[in-house]
Amino acid sequence: MEETIFRQELQKRTTAIEDLLKQYLPAEEGYQKTVIEAMNYSLMAGGKRLRPMLMQETYRMLGGEDDIIEPFMAAIEMIHTYSLVHDDLPAMDNDEYRRGRKTTWSVYGDGMGVLAGDGLLNYAFETAFRAFPAYAAGKTVDENYPRVAAALNILARKAGIYGMIGGQNADIEAEEQTTPLTTEQILFIHANKTAALIQSAMTIGATLAGATDEEIAALELCAYNVGIAFQIQDDILDVIGDSRELGKATGSDAQNHKQTYVTLHGLEESGREVERLTGEAVAVLDGFSGEHEFLKELLLHLVHRTK
Repeated sequence: MEETIFRQELQKRTTAIEDLLKQYLPAEEGYQKTVIEAMNYSLMAGGKRLRPMLMQETYRMLGGEDDIIEPFMAAIEMIHTYSLVHDDLPAMDNDEYRRGRKTTWSVYGDGMGVLAGDGLLNYAFETAFRAFPAYAAGKTVDENYPRVAAALNILARKAGIYGMIGGQNADIEAEEQTTPLTTEQILFIHANKTAALIQSAMTIGATLAGATDEEIAALELCAYNVGIAFQIQDDILDVIGDSRELGKATGSDAQNHKQTYVTLHGLEESGREVERLTGEAVAVLDGFSGEHEFLKELLLHLVHRTK
């Protein structure tokens, strides 16, 4: 796909997801109004909206056509956003700015920042459950009803202690570890802290479209490769990236004595690993007959970024 066309399609899809998210915002009213305001402030702070986009594109590739996917698209972005809100807290990364504006805790206080993250996580599941009613009505259960249940299970597990939270746990403990990290530890952190939600997005899209177990497993591997490649590329950019293009300071990993895939394996080997993982991910997608040109370009754009 030509770069200009891809950029136009990317912007169109991003705008559509922004509009979708607005439909699922909770009303800012009642005695809980402040936490809802903080939740909405966080969710509408901008961003690439990559996870819901990956979910929708995978769903379409496998023949999905209706709007059952939409509550899950909103839900996964809420979960991603909650993780950022908590990452920014004083007890975590202590960041006052994200994407050029004040972080949630710095606007509403750190206590309300905790509650806003908690609220987004719980509201994500309230939102995803909206996919049920259309298939629960009547005396017979529609064939899609079990698919929604399976998708909810994926969403919960990949966001939890066996997914993103598990990766965050390992990452926090790694910062205090006095002995050198192993490649196995670093890959565990990347696989769970980053790749898990990408896997969630793509496998939920596949599940709701009625994919086979083999197809779902293939896409889970594809998403794993993309997530690991994304994080290794992030480590590479911290060494060689342009701080003006990245929008953040480079060299922070070395300055903070942080061990990364690059510090263990060097730039050249790390670059080769990014290419290997990306090539395998693309090969998985090319094994599907459904339309996936934009999805493939999206994955390549995600990995081969310079910012």
